[in-house]
Amino acid sequence: MIPGHMVSKLAKEHGVDAQSRTFTPWSHVVSVMYAHLAHAFGLNDVCDSLQMNSAALSTVRGAVPPSRNGLSHANTNRNADMAEALYWRMFEHLMNTVPGLAKRKVRSGYLRRFSKTIHAIDSTTIQLVANCIDWAKHRRRKAAAKCHLRLNLQSFLPQCAVIDTARHHDSTKAKELCAGLESGEIAVFDKAYIKFEHLFELNERGIWWVGRAKDNMQYKTVRTLETTEHKRILRDEVITMALDKSRTDYPAELRRVVALVEVNGKDVEMVFITNNLSWSAWTVAELYRCRWDIEVFFKEIKQTLQLSDFLGHSASAVRWQVWIGLLVHLLMRCLACMHKWSHSFKRLFTVVRAVLWRRWDLSALLNSYGTAKPPGRMCAAPEQAYLPGFG
Repeated sequence: MIPGHMVSKLAKEHGVDAQSRTFTPWSHVVSVMYAHLAHAFGLNDVCDSLQMNSAALSTVRGAVPPSRNGLSHANTNRNADMAEALYWRMFEHLMNTVPGLAKRKVRSGYLRRFSKTIHAIDSTTIQLVANCIDWAKHRRRKAAAKCHLRLNLQSFLPQCAVIDTARHHDSTKAKELCAGLESGEIAVFDKAYIKFEHLFELNERGIWWVGRAKDNMQYKTVRTLETTEHKRILRDEVITMALDKSRTDYPAELRRVVALVEVNGKDVEMVFITNNLSWSAWTVAELYRCRWDIEVFFKEIKQTLQLSDFLGHSASAVRWQVWIGLLVHLLMRCLACMHKWSHSFKRLFTVVRAVLWRRWDLSALLNSYGTAKPPGRMCAAPEQAYLPGFG
């Protein structure tokens, strides 16, 4: 699925080819991809497995198994920007060659009503070992990296990603994540991204946004709106900022919507703010509810990719593993699209992992998988049930 020229061309662009002799950039990429696909626990796991299957590995465009020191040195010293560039280059390539990849079966209702793209913005924390990864410490005994992401909710694919340490607040990355948004598009984010100076900049660019209001936000009510009679909408009002600093950062009017939202079976009162004054209040609440899809995306990659055990302790090694992991996720999503896979993504990942060292017709394998057609229901036969005490 990866064009043969792409990795070598990127290696030249980022100076990686000058650092490689026997262990080529292509072999490096394949080795890190294998670590994700096989859920390898460390360098020995990756190197020993690839060495034992070196004959099959050589058929993958001449890839060679690495030594333990060779893979560790490559992860530490080779420019991780190459892995990031490879992901976005493959993203663009697959979007052009597999048109259906950009489409996703969206929920019925509110998402279908919008012709413009809806983006969810959030971050996920990747826990690291504090006693050997000093560069990622954000507490005295805690170390972590963060993946800041802007997710297209219509395609369920990332549009922008930033890998950094966890010591920086989410709001510091908001401007970078929203740089590619176009006029008329919609951004949805949590209260961690509420920074009025940035929100006013989005408003001036013609971008609609929806977020959670902070608990200590001080405001003045300008007027009350009646855009819906939905029973779960408690208040709908137009406001301005009360504090001088906040009013300087955001001099325009805002919309404040208070709604009852079900959380874990209980109704919780939530306060939303937006710069759109014409939507119904329930639409604002529903738009924020669709932000949960980015949490599903984070759960999907954390359950399938190897983001708990890392092959190195340096920042470069962590970035290599995270970006190649996102590339593996992208390729799996492409496989699911090409073969019209209707089971879960996790099941697709386990099927590919199970047949990793065997030569299969992948299309026939995926199309014939399972004893029942997707979505895979079990048919009960009451006449065959065994009931104790009945003959």
